Amino acid sequence: MSNNTIGSNLITQRLLEHHTRINTSPCISSGNYTLFPLEATSRLRKLPLSTKFRMNVVRKRFSMSSNRLVMPRAVLATDSPSELAEIFNLEGNTELQVTIRAPGPGCLSQIELQVTNSSDNLVFHWGGIRDNNGKWMLPSRNPDGTKAYKNRALRTPFVKTGSNSFLRLEIDDPAIQAIEFLIFDEGQNKWFKHKGDNFRIKLPSTEKLGPNVSVPEDLVQIQAYLRWERNGKQTYTPEQEKKEFEEARKELQVELEKGKSVEAIRNKITKGDKKASVSKNPETKKFSTIERIQLKKRDLMQLLNKYTPGPVKETVSAKPPTLSAVDLFCKAKEEQSGSPALRKNVYKLADKELSVLVTKPSGKTRIDLATDFKDPLTLHWALAKNPGEWLAPPSTTLPTGSILLDKAVETQFSSATDDDSKFQVKSIEIEIEEGFAGMPFVLLSGANWIKNNGSDFYVNLSGAHKQIQKDAGDGKGTAKFLLDKIAEMESEAQKSFMHRFNIAADLVEEAKKAGELGLAGILVWMRFMATRQLIWNKNYNVKPREISKAQDRLTDLLQSVYKTHPEYRELLRMIMSTVGRGGEGDVGQRIRDEILVIQRNNDCKGGMMEEWHQKLHNNTSPDDVVICQALLDYIKCDFDVNVYWRTLNENGITKERLLSYDRAIHSEPSFRRDQKDGLLRDLGSYMRTLKAVHSGADLESAISNCMGYKSEGQGFMVGVEINPVSGLPSGFPVLLQFILAHVEDKNVEALLEGLLEAREELRPLLSNPNDRLKDLLFLDLALDSTVRTAIERGYEELNSAKPEKVMYFITLLLENLALSSDDNEDLIYCLKGWNQAIKMLTSGDNNWALYAKSVLDRTRLALTSKAEWYHRLLQPSAEYLGAQLGVDEWAVDIFTEEIIRAGSAASLSVLLNRLDPTLRETANLGSWQVISPVEAVGYVVVVDELLSVQNKTYERPTILVAKSVRGEEEIPDGTVAVLTPDMPDVLSHVSVRARNSKVCFATCFDPNILSDLQSKEGKILHLRPTSADIVYSEAKVVEITASSNSEEVGPSGSITLTKKQFGGRYAITSEEFTSELVGAKSRNIGYLKGKVPSWVGIPTSVALPFGVFEKVLSDDLNKGVAEKVKILQNKLEEEELSVLQEIRKTVLEIQAPPQLVQELKSTMQSTGMPWPGDEGDQRWDQAWMAIKKVWASKWNERAYFSTKKVKLDHNFLCMAVLVQEIINADYAFVIHTTNPSSGDSSEIYTEVVKGLGETLVGAYPGRALSFVCKKDDLNSPKVLGYPSKPIGLFIRRSIIFRSDSNGEDLEGYAGAGLYDSVPMDEEDKVVVDYSSDPIIIDPNFQKSILSSIARAGSAIEELYGSPQDIEGVVKDGKIYVVQTRPQM
Repeated sequence: MSNNTIGSNLITQRLLEHHTRINTSPCISSGNYTLFPLEATSRLRKLPLSTKFRMNVVRKRFSMSSNRLVMPRAVLATDSPSELAEIFNLEGNTELQVTIRAPGPGCLSQIELQVTNSSDNLVFHWGGIRDNNGKWMLPSRNPDGTKAYKNRALRTPFVKTGSNSFLRLEIDDPAIQAIEFLIFDEGQNKWFKHKGDNFRIKLPSTEKLGPNVSVPEDLVQIQAYLRWERNGKQTYTPEQEKKEFEEARKELQVELEKGKSVEAIRNKITKGDKKASVSKNPETKKFSTIERIQLKKRDLMQLLNKYTPGPVKETVSAKPPTLSAVDLFCKAKEEQSGSPALRKNVYKLADKELSVLVTKPSGKTRIDLATDFKDPLTLHWALAKNPGEWLAPPSTTLPTGSILLDKAVETQFSSATDDDSKFQVKSIEIEIEEGFAGMPFVLLSGANWIKNNGSDFYVNLSGAHKQIQKDAGDGKGTAKFLLDKIAEMESEAQKSFMHRFNIAADLVEEAKKAGELGLAGILVWMRFMATRQLIWNKNYNVKPREISKAQDRLTDLLQSVYKTHPEYRELLRMIMSTVGRGGEGDVGQRIRDEILVIQRNNDCKGGMMEEWHQKLHNNTSPDDVVICQALLDYIKCDFDVNVYWRTLNENGITKERLLSYDRAIHSEPSFRRDQKDGLLRDLGSYMRTLKAVHSGADLESAISNCMGYKSEGQGFMVGVEINPVSGLPSGFPVLLQFILAHVEDKNVEALLEGLLEAREELRPLLSNPNDRLKDLLFLDLALDSTVRTAIERGYEELNSAKPEKVMYFITLLLENLALSSDDNEDLIYCLKGWNQAIKMLTSGDNNWALYAKSVLDRTRLALTSKAEWYHRLLQPSAEYLGAQLGVDEWAVDIFTEEIIRAGSAASLSVLLNRLDPTLRETANLGSWQVISPVEAVGYVVVVDELLSVQNKTYERPTILVAKSVRGEEEIPDGTVAVLTPDMPDVLSHVSVRARNSKVCFATCFDPNILSDLQSKEGKILHLRPTSADIVYSEAKVVEITASSNSEEVGPSGSITLTKKQFGGRYAITSEEFTSELVGAKSRNIGYLKGKVPSWVGIPTSVALPFGVFEKVLSDDLNKGVAEKVKILQNKLEEEELSVLQEIRKTVLEIQAPPQLVQELKSTMQSTGMPWPGDEGDQRWDQAWMAIKKVWASKWNERAYFSTKKVKLDHNFLCMAVLVQEIINADYAFVIHTTNPSSGDSSEIYTEVVKGLGETLVGAYPGRALSFVCKKDDLNSPKVLGYPSKPIGLFIRRSIIFRSDSNGEDLEGYAGAGLYDSVPMDEEDKVVVDYSSDPIIIDPNFQKSILSSIARAGSAIEELYGSPQDIEGVVKDGKIYVVQTRPQM
């Protein structure tokens, strides 16, 4: 029986009983209920309660309708004689149907096999199975034509009739419990297997009942109960339960055959007092159960959580902790060695300490031991090749003055070196040759032996860490004061789990006050504990009930924070999952009591079991769950000790760890075969007890704790009572019963649906007051965890699944993730998007794959965002606390990664990766999106972020493979190509830069291609792009010389700027825009007014012309600011680039001359624009700050480096400010009237986003909606890609101040996007829902809007007579153009 099913039979029965009695049971009162009437509980708990169903599976073709999936139908039947059938798909339309006829009196078991649409030469390769040992036996009765194959199997030919093949078997050997077989196609030399293994058909059991006599089932039940009482009320496995029923039936049958009447037998065995106490035999009782959970239709927006923690101030402790003399000594030794420490252990010796430092400075392993112990001290030591050994060291390794004994050495600690005297410590230095695994030792002070908590000290020399820890740093990004306190108290916490949990409980209030970072600190600490990075027990004996009580206290406090601070619930769930449930009283004490019962009942009081017993009494831990499972696996696998060690090692427990316990486990298990059944039974029960304390997320114990139970009696039943949680939804017990019944199904779809339905039913209860909230939380955590394990088990099922099924599984995982997340709005909209994609697929929409690809991309972004949140929140605390506590560096490095892997987000990512190639193929997207199709030859350089190298100059032609490209970066000098898996918009700043600079730029969607490119780092590649693909090959240096794009790096330097002067006006209208006063942005808007079609709107505009900034800076009001700017500019000319930010800050200190304010006010009012000052001085202050930010952007890093790159004089750069009223847009767009990817001048290319256009031109993740439109058919836009940007920007009616410099839109140099445009008001970031957006779901609306945008672009291109780069917005269906410039 596997770990997950131990005891589930009993719980399943309780749930079924509860469901059938919920409206009639006499125990129901005040909304609370128990599973059985109290007087019957103790009896029922021990009755054999398994209900076994066979499933006649009728498989149907997978189909979808109304977002629901029609899946295989299961028909339940009992064990009574009947026909049982199962259908297996062999391949294509070839199926195998197996029909079993159960034997009646005097009849044989019959098995009929039919293979449909079969070939002519099928052979049945088979054998019988008995005793479940897997070995085939050869039945003597077999069909004609059967031949023995190597005396190991039988081969029987099928009989071909029409297109089908038939075979009938008759089994007359009652010892045969099942048959196993394969089917061999001799004509094609092909074997048919069942999921890579043998087919297995279980045979029905035979019953020898008289033809006219039957045993009433209620009497069988009572007789089984009496047998159970006589046998000491033991805990039975399901197999033993069934055996008890059959034995009871046989006993009664003997009585009947002796001539006794049924009534006489009834009177004899019941005596009038047993009948009411027992239920019918569950082997024949038919429960009304369900084939599959029907998911309720819910409004997904009801799942919405928008809890986001507020900002938390980081608290810095007053001063760093003082290092002890021993610490200072070890630090000096480590510095002297010149290499990082491989291992460092610190041991407390009363109020003194002993430090052991392991380094490897020159090939030899060096061990430095140091102590501040005052009295004379002797090291009694040896070496070991295996843990537990004491071997005499080679004489060459002995320190001076050492005494060699039989199997050990004694060396005196001394203050022999200058370092010792300096730090006031005693030390020993030992050099060890290779080949030894460790160094055991003890200390001798006078006549007293000093040990490590009763055990030998042990220095592990094998597999030493690469580096034990790095500098703790300054704790930035953490609740440092709390982490410092945790580090100070760790030595106390190491004593036992009781100490650790109580300390954590004491810190909960402080962590809560520190907010998100405080709770993150508690989580990191508890996670280090759970992953065995911290000591669990040190020189302290503690009762299990005390550990359980401390757990209970901690989880109660966490439950209280969960109730009052919903913004921290996700963190709190993660903390609780590391702690375990706990519980006062008997739950913990049973750990001690029951191991004694196991030893007594099974006669296993010595060896490993006694060592484990001592460990359990001394200090139980989560390791005990693993040890118990290892013992169960070892017993089940015929006492194979290798299985025992495999289970331990797979769960992180090594021999060294077993030896490290205060009560070490030295021995391996060794049991007799006659102990097998009893140990499996008792250890299975004990596993439930261990999990109840240590495994909060264990499904079975979590269900028990919520549904309630009561146990009485002796042995295992030492008195446990848990009442059911009140207020559970009706039908919830049946739902949990379904989950337990299917928890190990290989086909996991129905299980996943049940798990999600259970979580949905629980969700409202987790937000409402409940004194048992933590039990509900642990149940929800267990359901969440089971979703993850189920989907991992279901990967194989999805290997050949159709896209709609994979998408359905994705929706289930997304819903699960949303249920576990505090801020889940983006996840919910992704979920709605997948539902929309499934709907498009089932309705025959040809664009379904293209739309699904956009939802997939958005879902990936959501997962990335969640991972970044985890990393930002948890990793700094992990690094700081990990360094403080000496945690293995590898464990710190992967801390956040492992947190993410443990959740359903990792499984969701796997499914997305499986679906992506299918969607790309279906939507004809290929492996590349080529943004700038330029042939290139260069050396491959791999970087994490393009941003990190944008200011670098490469001395030779370079192909950058960048993992991250945000969209607003510059292309570094010397770069001939940028290849990335990221998805910047085709019209983003970096995309425009690439095309202008004739740099190849492309997105690679295929991870295999990307990996291949990364593997070629340092090599020369030749890229040959088309508009939709890139072909690459390795090249030689000579090809770089011949490559046209490597002849000259960067522009020629012929571009110049003309310094502009103040024209005497602070503000002008659009009619006054000239090249001497404003830049091309303003002039183009002025030119468009009155010339574009009337249905295209042009916003009213005014400007602060060139020279205004310089005039304001020279005003007496700003004399001090001007002097400071001049000093900073001089530093900038000396290449002190760090002053750029300081210049920007200084410019923001400028004050507005009264004349500027007056002129701008009158100019704006004369054009009908609103004057900000009319709403109060604060509004004008906002407007003035926005103007100054535009001016300050002249000193943006990106802009400064860009002008330097093309040798423009930065001092000649002048900044006008275009002032426009903001249109609160529904959509924003950018048009290129010549397709930039293909260069096709007959085709308009456009990208559209929700809200304002900043998400399109700025560094906002995700893709815009993109489409093309032929200029000769503007009413037929073709969508190339649907949007995946999760954020839209929206704003109130306001004013925007746009940069308009003389350094933009120059021939050969497009400076657009380098400088800032600043709205007076901040935009609202809104998470967008595309599944309800008409531009996505309404074909007519989509065509109307996209066609109108294309027509506007065509009209403006005709007006200028050249390709245009146009920005605009859509409001209430009307098109507005806010700027245009020549397309570069």
